[in-house]
Amino acid sequence: MPDCLRLKKSNCKNCYKCIRHCPVKAIKFSGSQAHILADECILCGQCFVVCPQNAKEIVDETEKVKVLMQAGGPVIASLAPSFVANYPGVGIGAMRKALKQLGFFDVEETAIGATMVKTEYERMLKEDGRDVIISSCCHSVNLLIQKHFPAALEFLADVDSPMLAHCKDIKQRVPGAKTVFIGPCVAKKDEAARYEGIVDSVLTFEELSGWLESAGVKPEAQMDADECSRARFFPTTGGILKTMEQDAPGYAYLALDGAENCIAALRDILDGRLHKCFVEMSICAGSCVGGPVMEHRSLVRDYMAVSNFAGPRDFEVKQPEPRAMRKAMPYLEMQNQQPTEAEINAVLRQMGKFKPSQELNCGSCGYDTCREKAAAVCQGKAEISMCLPFLKDKAEGFSDAIVNNTPNGLLVLNEDLEVQQINAAARKIMNIRAASDVLGEPVVRVLDPTVFLNVLNTKREVRDQRTYLAEYKCYVEQTVVYDRDLRLLICIMRDITDEQLERERKEDISRQTVEVADKVVEKQMRIVQDIASLLGETAAETKIALTKLKESITDE
Repeated sequence: MPDCLRLKKSNCKNCYKCIRHCPVKAIKFSGSQAHILADECILCGQCFVVCPQNAKEIVDETEKVKVLMQAGGPVIASLAPSFVANYPGVGIGAMRKALKQLGFFDVEETAIGATMVKTEYERMLKEDGRDVIISSCCHSVNLLIQKHFPAALEFLADVDSPMLAHCKDIKQRVPGAKTVFIGPCVAKKDEAARYEGIVDSVLTFEELSGWLESAGVKPEAQMDADECSRARFFPTTGGILKTMEQDAPGYAYLALDGAENCIAALRDILDGRLHKCFVEMSICAGSCVGGPVMEHRSLVRDYMAVSNFAGPRDFEVKQPEPRAMRKAMPYLEMQNQQPTEAEINAVLRQMGKFKPSQELNCGSCGYDTCREKAAAVCQGKAEISMCLPFLKDKAEGFSDAIVNNTPNGLLVLNEDLEVQQINAAARKIMNIRAASDVLGEPVVRVLDPTVFLNVLNTKREVRDQRTYLAEYKCYVEQTVVYDRDLRLLICIMRDITDEQLERERKEDISRQTVEVADKVVEKQMRIVQDIASLLGETAAETKIALTKLKESITDE
């Protein structure tokens, strides 16, 4: 398969939306990036349509067409009949005029080829004696059968698509012509590459619109009418049947659109529940007017645009010989093999799914069932971490292990000051038997709400505030913060009762030591004073005696 769809890796954000919408799960996730599996992809373009990050892009062939024009030969556009829905109010004449300004030699309607195809279908129903015939106009349906339902290949009409039939016709009529198909489908790029030499390039409506805009060409709002244009109905659901006579004896005719309906019908056909019928299949809901590269999406309005543009009779064409319209559609083998039940069950156990009741089948990973996701893991297409419930349980288990084993108390309140979470350490501090006793209850039942009200009103956190919880006879060091995103109050409490009591004991010892020291100093001071007093009296008496002795000696 050519590289028609590419991934812009920098844009992929792991939302798994592309897997969820891929009808064949042809997307691999590895290294947090989506990868399109070419051998499984049916190019329905749904991943391109639904990607919210625009991480998928279609390969642009505008420059390739310009190179064809520079070569000098006639380049003729085969314009898909859905153009009238994509360019409202613009008929084939106005489109021909606009595209000739871009350098195209001529512009014809692919519906001409559709007329040839529907005529061949009618012949097959009447002459070939087949049981069930599936239309082969939609290349994505062809790829679906070739890759995923090869047993149904015998029922697939081996007939050219309208694009191939028309481009073959152009090259027969215009020697040396190069053909360019323009339409709403990415799968046509692959079809053109698989059947070389018929369609030289494929442009989507987006590519054409971009080219017209850059060249300053605007198609005129001018409609035209052609009575012989019934095949213009082809791009609508049931459009092929509308162009057919539906008169083959014993055959029923039904039209299906959407990948799920097509897959269900293929299973019914293979199970033998459908016989003698012609089945028109389109992978896109609404058929081609619901294609992935339609710039304007409104199925009802688009259907009416096509219906009003189509005429009541067929285009006048020269019908090719049946063998000239044959198209080989072999089985396209895929690399991935279906894993065994043992392998699937082993992965399920790794995802925490030990019994069927644990298989939620929520679809968050993009797969419809847990078993389908497990099979994809075995095939290397998915990762176990893509399971949201698994990640949630793992994250909650990890956080719960931290919360419930931390020595600090944790209390979480909502803005109404109601308890949302409380861990074992907090329950121990507040003598609460079980979390269920307080969950959902006002915090005032267990704690003074003043600090929480202050933080809630001021949005200013409180850190390492020492508080005595009198009712619990304990001291705590608490931090209260407000989470603006979650709109929650978070309180972390550290029990410092032993630490506080030890501090008080040390303070008491220190106080007692100071008191003893003061008493010792005071006593020492009294002793000093007594000694000083005694020494003072003795000195005075000595002075008096010596004075009298002195005086007595002097008199003599």
